Amino acid sequence: LDLELVLLFSMKKLSLSTLIFFLNILPFNSYAKIVYLDLNFIINKSELGMTLNDHIKKLKEKNLSKFNQIENELKQKEKSLLSQQNILEKQEFNKKLNNLSNEIKKYQSNKKTSMDSLKSVKIENTKKIINFLNPIITNYVDKNSISLVVPKKNIIVGKKNLDITDEIIKLLNDQNNTLNLKWKIYFLKK
Repeated sequence: LDLELVLLFSMKKLSLSTLIFFLNILPFNSYAKIVYLDLNFIINKSELGMTLNDHIKKLKEKNLSKFNQIENELKQKEKSLLSQQNILEKQEFNKKLNNLSNEIKKYQSNKKTSMDSLKSVKIENTKKIINFLNPIITNYVDKNSISLVVPKKNIIVGKKNLDITDEIIKLLNDQNNTLNLKWKIYFLKK
């Protein structure tokens, strides 16, 4: 998820330092208003983000329960097979062992597919949240005559009054309540 967010909102250090350099040498530097926001915090703590996180958590728990049950069944089969090792003929034992190995491989493959699916659901819906968020941030920037919005992760030290994260969360939550955007995020049903 962080990789996707980095791809969507990352600023190369060189371009950031170049931009700050030019803002400092240009005559309008005293009028430039620079603020920062924490995009990960917005995505995790907004109503939409919390709805998404709750849904992902429920899907994870459901999958974990299902896979734990399958894993326990496979362990029982393994114990049963090992207890029959001396009783069964070698050929019969090897056949059952191969069948069990195939079941284990299938289980591992299904589990990996399920986890990958959950990751893609989170990434896809995070992108949707960001798409809802972009016009809100743009509108906020225009209304407040802000010249530059920098991601908080690129800030070493900054005044707290330059952090617009809470205002953006409030605006996103207000828009969510007005338009009921929660239902526009399509969760994978399982």
